[in-house]
Amino acid sequence: MLYGSPLHRAKRKDRIMIKVIASDMDGTLLNDAHEIAPRTAEAVRRACAHGIRFIIATGRNLTQAMEQLKGFDLTCDYILASGAEVRDSAQQLVSRIHMDLNLCEEIYEELKKWSVSVIFSTDQYDYRIGTPEQVKESIILQAQIFHANTTREEILNSPLYQRIKANTRGILSMKELREAAVPVYKIFLFSDDFARLKRLEQVLSRDPRIAAASSFVDNLEITDVRAQKGPVLKAYIESLGYTMDEVLVLGDSMNDYSMLSMDFGATVAMGNAVPEIKKAAKYVTKTNEEAGVAYVIEQLLSQR
Repeated sequence: MLYGSPLHRAKRKDRIMIKVIASDMDGTLLNDAHEIAPRTAEAVRRACAHGIRFIIATGRNLTQAMEQLKGFDLTCDYILASGAEVRDSAQQLVSRIHMDLNLCEEIYEELKKWSVSVIFSTDQYDYRIGTPEQVKESIILQAQIFHANTTREEILNSPLYQRIKANTRGILSMKELREAAVPVYKIFLFSDDFARLKRLEQVLSRDPRIAAASSFVDNLEITDVRAQKGPVLKAYIESLGYTMDEVLVLGDSMNDYSMLSMDFGATVAMGNAVPEIKKAAKYVTKTNEEAGVAYVIEQLLSQR
């Protein structure tokens, strides 16, 4: 378990202190209701007050990330869409790595064989290919998969459905996506057939141009191979004058693997993390339901 260990290690190693914390959102910073607990928000604010830079590294785009942070008055930098976009604390664009549309079309032709729901995620909207009724069914299925034990009727009457719908643009073909002239940051897949997604991940991972990783067992995220959280985080913190030893990272799922497997000063897996993440990380903290991120920050600050 963690219980303060990374702080000791960071001090021992050339007396470098942790100056940056980078945290995933879902399953890490957020609890199982996809909300940030008051204790966690307060811990982040305290860290910032002590001069620590806080970076959110998430598969969400900026709009989706800000929905969960609304009202908490947090000062953060952002690595978004699993590494495809970086924004500073003023939410200004720093860099972006979007997917080539020819590659997107090539991938989509392969995905059509697998009977999975496909979303093309951009800096603002999610694009789904299909008729209005097919797009509606896709939204309902997505909400039901990620919010178990919810009926179709409850979904249709929920704020969640309205939020996803407002963030969705329905198109009939890849041609319309080209005409929209938007940067595709990632291709997001979801299905209730977990084994199928796992097989598809193995197939897609053979292509050296892309990175494929899941944030939950029921989804798969495809990005340009350069758009991965770990390498993007390293490039960003070094551009700001920090070293890898000064960075603490937290995550729980395979789209955090590129961060947790790199030699940052402290790599911390959540107690609810998948086994591969726990194995890759140097330390393990409490679960997201137990405010594991807050616990790490509290331990960090108590030793200053």
